[in-house]
Amino acid sequence: MINAGANWKDEKVVTDKGLITSRHRGDLDAFLSKIIEEVEEGRHMRRAA
Repeated sequence: MINAGANWKDEKVVTDKGLITSRHRGDLDAFLSKIIEEVEEGRHMRRAA
């Protein structure tokens, strides 16, 4: 992915402009915790690129 221009991070969970990603199924607990955290925070203002 790096060769294709991706900005890859070796972290359990990464968020970017409302998108939440993780590396693999071993990070599921952290991934679900982050989803719950984001839902509890409510709607965020959109940021234009």
